[in-house]
Amino acid sequence: MAHDIPVPRALLRNAGLLVAFSLAAVAIGRFGGVGTTQMPPARALQVLDLAIEDRPDGRVALRDAANGHLVAEVQPGEDGFLRATLRVMAQARLREGLSRTPPFRLTRWDNGTLSLDDVASGRRINLEAFGLGNAAAFARLLEQGRGAS
Repeated sequence: MAHDIPVPRALLRNAGLLVAFSLAAVAIGRFGGVGTTQMPPARALQVLDLAIEDRPDGRVALRDAANGHLVAEVQPGEDGFLRATLRVMAQARLREGLSRTPPFRLTRWDNGTLSLDDVASGRRINLEAFGLGNAAAFARLLEQGRGAS
């Protein structure tokens, strides 16, 4: 059973104009920067390249890749977020067929954030996304690394 419901041409025209206006507004905003907020690029204040060593007894040794000094040693069952984050990044590296040897780069930025980068794959984790307590575990490494140099 077919029903013919007449739709006024003016209504169709106005709906088409509304769609066209919406698309134009989005395009102007996107490509012209209208209504967007840009953060200035952050500068690195402190960088620590970490070489990771898995020990047979379950400990993880974190060394300054530049000079080999021991920054921290994570015992089994401790610093769960730190261990899990490093493990996830290392496993992603292996899945991509990349070497285990390049260091991970821990950076404190001038905007107050911390990031962990895999220099081999280009992957970055912004550590504050997981809470300040979890980011503090990595911030502690930066302080320990400063003392180990």
